[in-house]
Amino acid sequence: MNQADPREIQTLQMYLNEYGQQIELMTQQLAMIEQQRLEGTAAIETLRAIQENADGVVLLPVGGGAYLRVKVLDAGHVLVNIGSDVSVERATADAVEYLGDRLTELEAVAKKVSGSVEHLQGQATEISRRLEAAYRGARQAQAGQGGSS
Repeated sequence: MNQADPREIQTLQMYLNEYGQQIELMTQQLAMIEQQRLEGTAAIETLRAIQENADGVVLLPVGGGAYLRVKVLDAGHVLVNIGSDVSVERATADAVEYLGDRLTELEAVAKKVSGSVEHLQGQATEISRRLEAAYRGARQAQAGQGGSS
């Protein structure tokens, strides 16, 4: 069996580390996307519930587990952030549709990122196999040199 090249082992280890870092970053990105998706889903459910609530009284969280009982003055209109700290007023039904579209976009992005993570994990697994084979070759070469001296 041929002797393992230390430069090849070092290069493979470097690639494996880089893939690990990329996988970690993409996993964090997936977590942020999921958080945005959960917030969007909660917003849609809340807007629908407010429209169905006859008296217009809702609980408003103010932090620390405290809530205020407040009356919604205009359940028919909502301020929606459309990006870059810009908000626009929309009819509640339009806002729900807009938020639903945003959820669809988030799901598509999450699917794409998830596919990239799977691809990188496959590449990392292949590099791990090659690295293990290189380490085995290095150990066998060392054992062969130790036995012949």
